[in-house]
Amino acid sequence: MTPAEHTTPEQLRHDAEEAATGFPALMAAADQLAATISLGAHGRRRSGPGDEFWQYRVAGAGDSLRDIDWRRSARADADFVRQMEWQNLQAVHLWVDRSAAMGYRGKDSLPTKGERARILGLATAILLAKGGESVGLMEDPSPPKHGRGQITKMAMRLATTGGHTEYGVPPGKDMGRGNRALLVSDFLGDWDHVLAALSRAADQRVQGCLVQVLDPSEESFPFDGRTIFESMGETISFETRRARALRDDYLARLAERKDQLESLARRTGWMYTCHHTDQPAQAALMWIYNAIAGPSR
Repeated sequence: MTPAEHTTPEQLRHDAEEAATGFPALMAAADQLAATISLGAHGRRRSGPGDEFWQYRVAGAGDSLRDIDWRRSARADADFVRQMEWQNLQAVHLWVDRSAAMGYRGKDSLPTKGERARILGLATAILLAKGGESVGLMEDPSPPKHGRGQITKMAMRLATTGGHTEYGVPPGKDMGRGNRALLVSDFLGDWDHVLAALSRAADQRVQGCLVQVLDPSEESFPFDGRTIFESMGETISFETRRARALRDDYLARLAERKDQLESLARRTGWMYTCHHTDQPAQAALMWIYNAIAGPSR
C-alpha cells in the first residue's frame, strides 16, 4: 500500500488546515530568498527547437528566407528571425524531508531544520522554473512541470510538516535518463534507505546533489550532566546522568555518517554539502543552484 492509503480523513483535514496556514509564509520566504540570486536577463533560457516563443533577433548570414518573420520585419528596416526557446528533456525532481526529526532546533532564535529545508527546496524550484526548467516533488507521481502554477502546487505540499515518521525516507520514483534530483534532509535515519534511493537514481542515470541540513547543536553536542534525549516523534527516549561522556562517540558517529554521504555522492556522480541552520540560506541556495543547473558532470 502507498502512504496515501493509510491517511485518515482527520489527517487529510489537518494537513489541509496546516497547508493553508503555512503556505503564504513559505511562498513569501522562498520568493524573497530566490530574489537574492540573479540569473541574468533570461536565466538559463536559450534558443533551439521548441514550441514556445523566446525572442526576435536580426537575421544574419546562414538564415534562410523561411526563417524570417515577415510580419515583424515589416515594422522595421531589418529582417527579423523568430527564435523559439530550446526545450530539452531534462527535469528536476526534489525531495524535502518533512519527517518529525526535521522539526528540531537547538535555539528558539534559529529555524527548525525542516523550515530551512523547505525554504531552500522551494527557492531552488523557483529559480529553476524562472530558468525554464520543469520541476516537481519526488513524492508526486506526475512528471515535473513548468510554470508558476507548479510552484504553487509544490508550496502547498511542502507547507505541511508531513511529520508522521521519525526520519524521512527518499521516495522511489522513476525519473527520466538525464534528469536531475535534489534531496534535502538531515540524513540521520536508516542508512540503507539513503543508499537504496541513490543507487536507484544512479541506475536511471540521474545526477543531482545531497544537502544535509543540521542544527549547530547537533555538531557541537553541548549537553552535560543529567539529560533526557527524546526523538522529535517521541518514540525514542534515552536518559543519562553523564551526557558529556557520550560526546566523543556521538561526534564520531556523526562524522562517519557525513563521510558516508560524501563518499556515496562521489561514487554516483552526485554532489554533497552540509548546511547548518545558523548559516545564511543564500549561500546554500547558490551552491544548490550551481550544482543542479550546472553542466553534467
